[in-house]
Amino acid sequence: MKHLNTILLGLFLLTSAVHAEDDILNKINNLKYQTGSVTIGEKLATIKVPKGFKFLDAKQSQFVLHEVWGNPLNEGILGMLFKADQSPISDNFTYAITYSFSEDGYVSDSDVNEINYDDLLKSMKEDISEGNEDRKKEGYPTMELVGWANKPFYDANAKKLHWAKELQFEGDTVNTLNYNIRILGRKGILELNAISDIEKLKLVQTDIPAILASTEFNEGEKYSDYSPGVDKMAAYGIGGLIAGKVLAKAGFFALLLKFWKVIAIGAIAALGFIKKLFTKKADNSSV
Repeated sequence: MKHLNTILLGLFLLTSAVHAEDDILNKINNLKYQTGSVTIGEKLATIKVPKGFKFLDAKQSQFVLHEVWGNPLNEGILGMLFKADQSPISDNFTYAITYSFSEDGYVSDSDVNEINYDDLLKSMKEDISEGNEDRKKEGYPTMELVGWANKPFYDANAKKLHWAKELQFEGDTVNTLNYNIRILGRKGILELNAISDIEKLKLVQTDIPAILASTEFNEGEKYSDYSPGVDKMAAYGIGGLIAGKVLAKAGFFALLLKFWKVIAIGAIAALGFIKKLFTKKADNSSV
């Protein structure tokens, strides 16, 4: 009887797993993408979706990140940008961009001309290396910051900052590309993050100008709308924003990088097992 119960339990779990796979695949196939002009947040900003891309709203993006790619639930995600010919589980997937907003206040850019990016990179490398012991204890792979994949560039007129890091994670054969875009606003920063492998750097760099131009804060939320003495001011400047000093405690900084690493894995490598589960179903559905 005990053996029979074990078999029945196994069949139940297998059936439940199949139903769950069917449900997720169905949701993926029915994702509603947007093009044209899209508002994100509470009328916070507007994205004019660039040609060759499509936008996924906040709720659906959270589904992709959490249920499909296996990341911790993050309700701060405002949306995602995908290549027009790609889906979260497509074989030709290259990269996606997440949108979020950090309401840390108005970030002064007065320090931008004083930053030595070589010194900043050295400091960032040391911070990450020092956190490896904690990452190992928490079950995360160790990592090293290889260098700038794209040196920081700040457009003082547009109040837009972008840079990219090349990261090496323990056990990986291909390094990770972490491309960051920050748009400064009255009350905080719009954060755009692209995760891929370093081999996609040129592709991402080619797309960055269009992505940068596509997103703007709405009236009343722009950098120029800041009211001194009324609005909150951030506790860091451009240098701190790049270095991640706002997250400075090693544990949280490590967790953030681990979170994005999971996205990288989910989008590029670890989705393999999901793809195996889904491929047969997708093939059958097309017959």
